[in-house]
Amino acid sequence: MKILVVEDEPKLAEYLRRALTESSYIVDVAHSGTEGRRLANDWHYDLVLLDVMLPGLDGYGVLRELRRDKHVPVLMLTARDKVEDRVRGLQAGADDYLVKPFALSELLARVQALLRRGTLTPTSQQTMVLRMADLEIDLVRRKASRAGQRLDLTAKEFALLTLLLRRHGQVLSRAALAEQVWDMNFDSNTNVVEVAVRRLRGKIDDAFQKKLLHTVRGMGYVLEDRET
Repeated sequence: MKILVVEDEPKLAEYLRRALTESSYIVDVAHSGTEGRRLANDWHYDLVLLDVMLPGLDGYGVLRELRRDKHVPVLMLTARDKVEDRVRGLQAGADDYLVKPFALSELLARVQALLRRGTLTPTSQQTMVLRMADLEIDLVRRKASRAGQRLDLTAKEFALLTLLLRRHGQVLSRAALAEQVWDMNFDSNTNVVEVAVRRLRGKIDDAFQKKLLHTVRGMGYVLEDRET
């Protein structure tokens, strides 16, 4: 799953990025409200961690923008612990509110709870399990299977397969895969994408007659249920 952290304090932002990455989430970081709003509009995220006090557009402003056309869960982070501050955040559309300083264990528990909460919209609930042909991914339990057989995937392989399955039928370039699965500034001149795709193909296709992960020469890769 992919999480956006909008936090202007560099040390805390990096701490959150590392902690969430070590918990097998894909993490993007924005250091201002304006940057956070842009990323949230440009990419799909399963959760947003949103600081209140941000330069330029503050957290409430970002939240208002998100709620115009997005149903992504939002966990607000703030040093303000007054009841009226928490009420304001929740009334603005936040799904949860966590006061700084906080324990990492509590943050991770709230993240997990938000990702499986029943308050998500029907559309987002449906996308918690992705399917194509006999391939299935459970995004909350972080499990993948094909024809009922569990696939033993690394965190990056799981993220790569999730992206391909979300965009099944669409050819994705090496650069697009590198940008979304690894890092926005990732050097796509390396062969890490090819290596990851080759390993993923070995796990989801090698044991099965029908192949799902295809290479489109000169363009990229596509996950597709082809007749032939």
